[in-house]
Amino acid sequence: MQNTSKLGPVFKVRALPQNQPQPFELRPTKAELAKIAADFDLLDLRKTTLIGTIQAEGKTDWTLTARLGATVVQSCVVTLNPVTTRLETSIERHYLAQVPDQPEDEEVEMPEDENAELLGSEIDISAVLYEALALYLPQFPRANNAEMENAVFTEPGKQAMTDQEARPFASLAALRDKLGSAEDE
Repeated sequence: MQNTSKLGPVFKVRALPQNQPQPFELRPTKAELAKIAADFDLLDLRKTTLIGTIQAEGKTDWTLTARLGATVVQSCVVTLNPVTTRLETSIERHYLAQVPDQPEDEEVEMPEDENAELLGSEIDISAVLYEALALYLPQFPRANNAEMENAVFTEPGKQAMTDQEARPFASLAALRDKLGSAEDE
């Protein structure tokens, strides 16, 4: 999945106001929604908005705060029927002019601020939208009351192993019962 189109504003960092927040609003057109849906293999994407502000943090860093709203339709992982989900989430990104150095010979740990990234010359709002959708889309959408039936896989002509037999302690329990009945005799 690659975002090849610019759907929304791209802010040049040097042109952003230092003393007040820069508001933005991204509402993709129907054609743009269809492209995004295709990029994410969605059945449909509707009512998608990304509304927020970019604000200076100190002299060189910036913080983007936004609200993502989107209605997505995906295939159920069990039945393949359409599953509609409404996404409503807050987004925060910290664009840092300099990212703290990590020593190369030590273990790499998760940074304290997982929303921090290196500041480039521009902040692309459509890239933020794509990233947020990728992070917040349900990975395994499931329709209400959709249940996986017992799956049976085997080669033709062989007895299939059941879910009961596949349980790790089922054979140990059977052995215990067998040994217990042998001791009773």
